[in-house]
Amino acid sequence: MNCHYCRASNTADDHRCQRCGRRLDDAAGPFARPAYGRGSAARALEYEPEQPAPALAGVANEGEPRPAPFQPSLFSSRVVSFQSYAPEAVESKPRTHVSSGRLRSKRPIPGQESFNFDTVITQVQPLAIAPEPVIGCDAHVALPVHRIMAAALDLSLVIVAVALFLLVFLLAGGQGVLTLHTALFSALAAGIFYLLYELLWCFADLDTAGMRWAQLQLVTFEGRRPTRDQRLLRAASGCLSLLAAGLGVIWAFVDEESLTWHDHISKTFPTPY
Repeated sequence: MNCHYCRASNTADDHRCQRCGRRLDDAAGPFARPAYGRGSAARALEYEPEQPAPALAGVANEGEPRPAPFQPSLFSSRVVSFQSYAPEAVESKPRTHVSSGRLRSKRPIPGQESFNFDTVITQVQPLAIAPEPVIGCDAHVALPVHRIMAAALDLSLVIVAVALFLLVFLLAGGQGVLTLHTALFSALAAGIFYLLYELLWCFADLDTAGMRWAQLQLVTFEGRRPTRDQRLLRAASGCLSLLAAGLGVIWAFVDEESLTWHDHISKTFPTPY
């Protein structure tokens, strides 16, 4: 039986061609597809009637080897190779990363101004923050107990003065009824008398009688004797400390150097001598 593909002769018992390995009955029969091209693949599908093989043409002798199977290329000789159109390989140089501290600046647009941040940053001056007032001398701040004793003595002198005024008023024939309004008026009068008492010592540029009795003297943060203006400022800020529910005076118990609000405002403080 001849192979319809490679025309090799085979025996009648062979199902596949001994040369190309194809089935011997693939291209036979009425269902073979006609060929449309001239390539090897088209020739494989051509239908040709089976021709009788010559007798003993495909029978190989016992001593002769059988021919090896052969399968031609499925592509025609007109196939164009990709190597002819591929560009030549260009050796790529390894990219070296250059680290720079400043990014490459873009070319400015004509007519557009640019900001020079380096000049702006160098021209900015640090804000001058005024330091908090601190005691720069070696004098010690008086203990709160000594300050309370001095203030109690000054307040007692004012109360005695107000009591003497009321006694004179009653002895002169005046009449007074103790009510809520009269009690508030008396407290206000006592406060005014105490303020006049402090102002009297401020204008005299001297320490109060209570401070002298407690052996205290008023000095500035630099350790100098305060002026009249500093004493007046201390008296006014002392009223502020008392009117704020006494918080300005209580502040001395939590302050780092046991200073009150009027001490910080006037930059003066009492110290023992």
